[in-house]
Amino acid sequence: MPFALLKYGLGSDKPAKSHFSKSKPLKNHYDVVIIGAGGHGAAIAYYLARHHGITNVAILDKGYLGGGNTARNTAVIRSNYLSEESVNFYRESVKLFGGLSNELGYNIMMEDRGQLTLAQSDAAIRSFRWRAEINQRLGVRSEVIDRKEIRKLVPNLRMSEDARFPILAGLWHADGATARHDAVVWGYARGACNRGVELHQLTEVQSVEVADGAVQSVMTNRGRVGCGCVVQAVAGMSSVVANLAGFKLPIHTYPLQAMVTQPYKPVLTPLVSSPQLHVYVQQTSRGEFVLGGGADPYALYNTRATLEQKETMAAAIIELFPFLSQARVLRQWAGIVDMTPDYSPVMGVSPVKNYYLDAGWGTWGFKATPICGKSMAELVATGRVPQLIKSFELERFYRFEQVNEAGATAASH
Repeated sequence: MPFALLKYGLGSDKPAKSHFSKSKPLKNHYDVVIIGAGGHGAAIAYYLARHHGITNVAILDKGYLGGGNTARNTAVIRSNYLSEESVNFYRESVKLFGGLSNELGYNIMMEDRGQLTLAQSDAAIRSFRWRAEINQRLGVRSEVIDRKEIRKLVPNLRMSEDARFPILAGLWHADGATARHDAVVWGYARGACNRGVELHQLTEVQSVEVADGAVQSVMTNRGRVGCGCVVQAVAGMSSVVANLAGFKLPIHTYPLQAMVTQPYKPVLTPLVSSPQLHVYVQQTSRGEFVLGGGADPYALYNTRATLEQKETMAAAIIELFPFLSQARVLRQWAGIVDMTPDYSPVMGVSPVKNYYLDAGWGTWGFKATPICGKSMAELVATGRVPQLIKSFELERFYRFEQVNEAGATAASH
């Protein structure tokens, strides 16, 4: 690395090639307009260009690349869900994550860590047995483990039987992992831009023109853009943007907060979560402890952090890891999550023709980035809903065929 830096410093070929498409005026028309330059929007554009040869694509964002929930999540990857539909979907995403660095030529810093979810009640043990059975049948590595195995995996975990909620067992998910969230969106965006896709930051969609039931164009703060179709991938702002197109979504939006401590020497390898205490924790490769909890109890479009939530997460994590009582908090932040009634996403067609939805992710969005991008790109290119995401279409709420994942959160909401 030092020699490469020295060579670059003494060389004359500067500036280096830009990662993304340079700023340019918007064209009058694009085959596909993607609203939202997060991980999902960039992934959809990448797979459209690579797998389907569709490159007349514009990614529009009112902010900057990866500046929304992609930059605000805690970067957990897993597939230990409850329903067959979800397990199949997230299993494919974990597989894609495994080869993503090589595919994109961009190091996403993925680390296979495993995830341990703690059972602190008899009801939790019954639920974990159910999840493990479904996971194993569908090829996902999950199993219920006892206190002895938990001690081996996480020696620093407080296992006292005198605790307020004693740890009775755990769900061990060997496929659990983490990745660098900004590297994922940068890698996808660079791959898309190298194939001709245009990235337009600081470009806010202000209205959507619909005629005869089909989308015609979007109006932005930089002018009107005609389009063959639109893909909405705006995370917590899903309901707001859908309203611009003239329809409502069964979504409520809540702040979801996290915080990170000062660095420590490596003492924790797995991801550890407690649905009972509404908290989860991982130690990064830099040594920091990343803490997350449940969503705020009231709907709000705001990414502010609160002392109340900091105290709640701190109290919960100290019950599990008492040594963290001495840790200093470096920073605290929040994203906004779009929660559906069944805690599963909305992917597919919308009431407006040629207007496609990638919404309702709640706390699942980052871990679904590769497979959602690939599936939505196939839908846009072929006009046919892939079987893998058929169960997640908006119409399920009108047929009362929900995909219930309320019990699969790492920290219950």
